[in-house]
Amino acid sequence: MSGLGAVAEPSGWRLGNRSSEVFLPEEPRAAAPAGFLQELPSYQSALRRRAAGGGTQERRAAPQGSAGLRAAEAGGPEQEGGELPARPAREYPLTIAEKRRLRDCQQADIKHLSGWKQWKRTSSKSLKKVLSEVKELSSYLKLWRHDIHSIEGKFGTGIQSYFSFLRFLVLLNFIIFIVMFSFVTLPSIISKYGIFNSSFAKIPPKNIEPHCTVYKPNGNKGLVYFYTYLKDLLSGTGFLEVTSLFYGYYTIDAAWFSVLRYNLPLAYLLATFAYLALSLLWIIIRSVEGFKQNLVHDEDQFQSYCNKVFAGWDFCITDPNAAQLKHRSLQYELQTDLEEERLKRKIADRTMKEKLRIYSLRIFINIIVIAVLSGCFYSIYRATVFSQENSSDVGNTNFQANLLVQYLPSIVITLANFIAPQIFSILIGFEDYSPAFEIRLTLMRCVFVRLANIGVLLFSLWSHISYCATDKCKACGYNYELYPCWESEVGQEMYKLMIFDFIIILGVTLFVDFPRKLLVTHCSCKPIQWCGLQEFGISDNVLEIIYGQTICWIGTFFSPLLPAIATVKYFIIFYIKKISLIHTRKPAAKPIRASSSNFFFLVVLLIGLVLAFIPLGISIAHIPSSKACGPFRSFNTSWAVVPDTINGLPTGLQQVLYGIASEAFAVPFFMVICLVMFYFVALAGAHKRVVEQLREQLVLESRDKLFLIRKITEAQSHP
Repeated sequence: MSGLGAVAEPSGWRLGNRSSEVFLPEEPRAAAPAGFLQELPSYQSALRRRAAGGGTQERRAAPQGSAGLRAAEAGGPEQEGGELPARPAREYPLTIAEKRRLRDCQQADIKHLSGWKQWKRTSSKSLKKVLSEVKELSSYLKLWRHDIHSIEGKFGTGIQSYFSFLRFLVLLNFIIFIVMFSFVTLPSIISKYGIFNSSFAKIPPKNIEPHCTVYKPNGNKGLVYFYTYLKDLLSGTGFLEVTSLFYGYYTIDAAWFSVLRYNLPLAYLLATFAYLALSLLWIIIRSVEGFKQNLVHDEDQFQSYCNKVFAGWDFCITDPNAAQLKHRSLQYELQTDLEEERLKRKIADRTMKEKLRIYSLRIFINIIVIAVLSGCFYSIYRATVFSQENSSDVGNTNFQANLLVQYLPSIVITLANFIAPQIFSILIGFEDYSPAFEIRLTLMRCVFVRLANIGVLLFSLWSHISYCATDKCKACGYNYELYPCWESEVGQEMYKLMIFDFIIILGVTLFVDFPRKLLVTHCSCKPIQWCGLQEFGISDNVLEIIYGQTICWIGTFFSPLLPAIATVKYFIIFYIKKISLIHTRKPAAKPIRASSSNFFFLVVLLIGLVLAFIPLGISIAHIPSSKACGPFRSFNTSWAVVPDTINGLPTGLQQVLYGIASEAFAVPFFMVICLVMFYFVALAGAHKRVVEQLREQLVLESRDKLFLIRKITEAQSHP
């Protein structure tokens, strides 16, 4: 019984639409007196809202009667021809007896349908069954399905979300590799070797100085030392520089397959746009799912407390140590809530002198943070300049010095990524923020450090690429003496960053985590036992792989096969992290909440993708392309291939494309997009209000139940 709708509850139950009604008999029940129903707390609350002027909203939020609710749920959408819905009885919120009667009614109704409708219903059921079986079968084909379920069972959903996110990046990079290999690498290989009666065309650049077209890769010639191949493998130089791994390999202007002409420069550019758009679309789709959950689970203080106390336990946990850590995590969250309340009261009671002191301290600490960031950025800039100017001066005989000089930017970036977050975690303790805000602010600072370091590295490279000191250099548009094929140089830097990042992850596991585990296990020294095992920080590990994914997005344009390396890298990292979690580390006592972790991961990943758009856009549209290598040798910039291709199309199609690119089309299109965006914002607000009304209805339902229980108790005690 719920609200006012219970007054009109019938003795029978009605199913179907207005044109075809089926009555399911129920036991006759006596109607409750109207005066008694008006004593319900839900009815009294509705009267108060109506008196306050909320009559319309009250009627909208008033709970329906149980019979009306069940009929609305069971009736479903009206179907053509007045037939019963084809939903199986098990999907209806009914008792077992009612489901059996409903099933009998559905089977009896089928006999009266025409042959076409019977076939349509049977085929619909068969199709649903096949789709459910295919979906169930596909779940068994998921990568690392058993491993991730095992991790979830031992350590909970928080850590499981990290490994699921890692699986998502493996699949994403594999799809990007398929796109680049299919449309860029494979046509080049087929045409160069004449497979399938194919050929290629090389058109020399026009109106370009001859010295700008000279490019002699530093390939290994003659007898070389064995460690030279190791250096080339780690730095991307030597024999790797002339392979399809880097931009300089793709010098074909067109590939001919029989009579079909394949425009490789256009395909190269469109494949780049395709993998960026695919990444953006995939991330947004996954983010929307997490955003819906956050919108529904948005809760006030009292609901948050009740959820932690009564629904905060993760029943996937089976490992005793993980269970103990989950206890500590819940305890920490409750302490955090109490600490936040204490800080709110403390903030409200602050005097003007205390406010001036804390604000001055925060300004001073933020100045220190900016100084640390500036020091990191300047160190990366100087290391990049030194590496680019001296990497060719060190002879091949000095293997260690040459490798150190080439990897100097990667080493400095890694040190900055390690030192700066440690400083931030110490400084945040003096700023007197709430614990939850401390975590968010520290994470955002760490995200900025990791991703901005890549931007500083690229800025350092491009400042040298664009620097022209002589007239010969200005004729080329870039520093051809130091960078005859600057795209390959950038690709090598991204390649070295990815390789060095993998080496650091592997080295930390082998030479830090395992020795620490052995010392903690077999050494009873108090300082070692006090240090204990290293925690498996979810946020730190997520930032680590997002940093590597940002490198992959930026470097794929300059190194088309870099996604294949990223796929193999993340595939190996999964097992490294799994072994490290099980044998050498312990779950963090203060993990990110599992309900919001996936959404947070994707938001940070989206920030990395947006950051990747900026350097790629500058490289494609602004910086002159190399005239000695690559598919864009004959164009001023990489983007110039688009208008050149459009000019070769028929006149009518050219006018259509230029019309789409004009302001007359762009302004109305922008207005329509804004209207659509405002519509979805309003729709989200409406959904949020519905959720709030349903929560209020649940509260009223619980009050009605308590009221009825009290009345029954009073009636039994006073017969």
